Amino acid sequence: AEDHGFSKARISEIQLAAEEALLNIFQYAYPGEHKGEVEVTCEMKSESELNIRILDNGIPFNILSLSEPDLASPLPDRKIGGLGCYLIRKMADDVQYRRQGDTNILNLLVRKNPVGSKQ
Repeated sequence: AEDHGFSKARISEIQLAAEEALLNIFQYAYPGEHKGEVEVTCEMKSESELNIRILDNGIPFNILSLSEPDLASPLPDRKIGGLGCYLIRKMADDVQYRRQGDTNILNLLVRKNPVGSKQ
């Protein structure tokens, strides 16, 4: 992303989104003693769009199926969990999930200058 002119702020958002996605896989996709592999690829789709593709063979989980967390309630009243998926959806410009055979496929498309951005 740096080599393609993404801003430092945008690179931080990319790192946060990818980290949250990977942490979810590491914590939940392979329960108990189950082990699995994760494959991450990054590809420029155009001069201004980076696609991060994350593959795993863990338990099926579509992050798009979660509703947005309640950010307005006081902290003690909020449900635990879901913030990582929320952050992924906010940091990436487009999030797509599909299950193909035994594989979870998560695509995070990140634009150099998000729509509505003043960067």
